[in-house]
Amino acid sequence: MISCGGGDGDSGGGDPPPAPTPPGNPSLTSPANNTVCETGTSISDTQSNVVFSWQASSATDSYDLEVKNLDTNSIQNITGITTTTSTIALDKGEPYSWKVISKNNTSNQTGSSTTWKFYLAGIGTKNYAPFPAELKSPKSGATVTRNSEGKINFEWEGSDPDQGDQLNYTLYLDKTDGKQTPSSDLTDLNVKTISVAVDGSTTYYWRVKTSDGTNSSFSNIYSFKTE
Repeated sequence: MISCGGGDGDSGGGDPPPAPTPPGNPSLTSPANNTVCETGTSISDTQSNVVFSWQASSATDSYDLEVKNLDTNSIQNITGITTTTSTIALDKGEPYSWKVISKNNTSNQTGSSTTWKFYLAGIGTKNYAPFPAELKSPKSGATVTRNSEGKINFEWEGSDPDQGDQLNYTLYLDKTDGKQTPSSDLTDLNVKTISVAVDGSTTYYWRVKTSDGTNSSFSNIYSFKTE
């Protein structure tokens, strides 16, 4: 009998294709970080066009630009950008942060730039409010363990676009909404971390007010639980 079947050799198709290369991280160019008075191009009494630019990242097919108003927390997203520049109309006299996400067509992974901040110039503004504080700890939604004294640590980061301004902070901490009148020992702090006694098994809300002596700003409100 004659057999026409295949042999016992390797029937594979060679080496598997290489894993997709993820995109690199873009480097931001303009508006520069902590710019006090970004002017843009005025288009009305209330808005200016701002040109955002960044350096190209490796293995990238497109970019997403995210611009956040730090006062209102509203976000504008421009997606599918195939150049390294984009223009957005923004409200004057407001603080903003921005970052760029890089993508390619063969990988599910993305790259990300750092986040930069700037103030878009308003009419007649001489002194700008501090940037809203960034709350570091406790994180929103966290469950926190008190120390032996029944205290937990609060930490935040603050910055101001005006050179030379001395910043003070007020910690709002309560069980209602983070907006109740703070105690005197949590008012006009010159530190960015503090240990505070709290009750166990309780939900708390907190935020930070930043003041430069003339203007002030408020952070987001975070909530957390204690054990």
